[in-house]
Amino acid sequence: MNHLARHLGDGDPERWDDAVRGALTFRTLFSREITPTRGLTAGVAEFAPGERLAPHWHVAPELYVVQSGDGVVDLGDDALPVRTGSTVFVPGGAVHGIRNTTSSTLSVFYALAADGFADVEYHFTEE
Repeated sequence: MNHLARHLGDGDPERWDDAVRGALTFRTLFSREITPTRGLTAGVAEFAPGERLAPHWHVAPELYVVQSGDGVVDLGDDALPVRTGSTVFVPGGAVHGIRNTTSSTLSVFYALAADGFADVEYHFTEE
């Protein structure tokens, strides 16, 4: 397998499902732990109806690209409605989260300015 070309279905799915982080399933596509890459960590997160990634912050800036579905990205004091094709830039250090507000799956491509997923220290506001 060429680790510089990945498919959305590549990688083992991981799941967060607790009161602090929220509930979502994600697959990391690029990260120094699994690919010979540096400077960028990227993957796909999926949110079933009603699921969310709880408000949090990290030093790395992040980009969300909505692949399918509708939801809301909470960024600071703003609640930004998003839909298929929406792109949201999250500055490093900004409190943010995302939630699925519909009855269908919300799929979001994410990219973080970090060598690896393990390098991103999440700080959840509900901790």
